[in-house]
Amino acid sequence: MDNLVKKARQRDADAFTRLMQSQMQHMYKTARAILKQDEDAADAISDTILACWEKIPDLSQDKYFRTWMTRILINKCNDLIRKRKQMFLTDEIPEGAVYEEGYENLEWREAMKSLDEKYRLVVMLYYGEGFRTSEIAAILDITESTVRTRLARAREKLAEGYYMETRRRII
Repeated sequence: MDNLVKKARQRDADAFTRLMQSQMQHMYKTARAILKQDEDAADAISDTILACWEKIPDLSQDKYFRTWMTRILINKCNDLIRKRKQMFLTDEIPEGAVYEEGYENLEWREAMKSLDEKYRLVVMLYYGEGFRTSEIAAILDITESTVRTRLARAREKLAEGYYMETRRRII
């Protein structure tokens, strides 16, 4: 990946395209965890790709590309949330995508929906994307101890939700 980043920084469009394609699943999971809608996630990803292309020469070190890109993505997601809050409500019901999911994916999404965004994002970055707590702290601009605390609280909330669901099924 470092070689692709180096070439992309030299404005090699093919290398940049391959680099972004290699990060697409990571970007989708992160954006979906924040935004919850496929269409919004796609918009945030598109904006992120454009911003990365424009700003990649400013990247300080190639090895931090993924952290840098994830930070841009999170900022783009937050921009969309702010824009959404400013929009006026209409009487129209937006069309939603219709698709089937596997049960394992459905359970994961349902569990993630039960978490507040600050916990959901940390869990997604840690478990879903494999970032270390120090990297998550840098991405979210919070302390590493805050990341560890949010992970612990998220685990507690997920365990509590699992316990309640299991108990509900028994009764």
